[in-house]
Amino acid sequence: MLTIASVNVNGIRAAYKRGMGAWLEARRPDVVLLQEVRASDEILADHLPTGEWDLAHEASETKGRAGVAIASRLPMTAVRIGLGTGVTGDSGRWVEADLELPAREGTPARTLTVVSTYLHSGTLGTPSMDEKYAFLDHVTARLAELADRGGYAVVAGDVNIAHREADIKNWKGNLKSAGFLPRERAYLDRWFDDLGWHDLGRELGGEGPGPYTWWSWRGQAFDNDAGWRIDYQLATPDLADAAVSATVDRAATYAERFSDHAPVVVEYDL
Repeated sequence: MLTIASVNVNGIRAAYKRGMGAWLEARRPDVVLLQEVRASDEILADHLPTGEWDLAHEASETKGRAGVAIASRLPMTAVRIGLGTGVTGDSGRWVEADLELPAREGTPARTLTVVSTYLHSGTLGTPSMDEKYAFLDHVTARLAELADRGGYAVVAGDVNIAHREADIKNWKGNLKSAGFLPRERAYLDRWFDDLGWHDLGRELGGEGPGPYTWWSWRGQAFDNDAGWRIDYQLATPDLADAAVSATVDRAATYAERFSDHAPVVVEYDL
């Protein structure tokens, strides 16, 4: 089995102080896709040593913001940074790598493309929503390219959009909130219905409601499971056929959380 975990760490230094290292040691994923790293290349390598991991990282141009990374126990054969938008606010939001899969007897070497992405959160009625929609257009174009290429590819991360009512506890109260707007959700419709990507968290995680992947630090949101499912692993059809399980690693208690997001972990029979 190949295990891929994706998680918004809300700052890798803070996450490790809260116990991320213990989770990583217990889970032992083959690939970790990180969002909101909020650190330099050097700090990332301090936490995920290069002797154990191959690393690809795009830090944000704005210090202390965003940042996406890939940590892989499989060798990387290529790395691509960003989507080429040229917009400062788009930095630290997209990194992809080609990984060399172990060869099977009698078959040629296989490649798995993995992407870690962190989409803008956006605020309704502000320029940040225009920035989010502009970036979503670039993401959609790249998803179309990857889908047309075929083969194995997974795009994972914090999309900051709940797709359906089953993906957000208080959906009635958020119909006019960023993250659950009809225009935002329509992008996911296109990814799944038109481009053929598979939402493994939903397909393998049941009809819902939930399991949620993000809960506010404030109030009783976590204890009451008043969350949002905004973290995804999206797979091409070939890779989706190999997916056997999808789990949200929700912490047992509020005190044991290392981020306001929980890891999404998928096992693939490759």
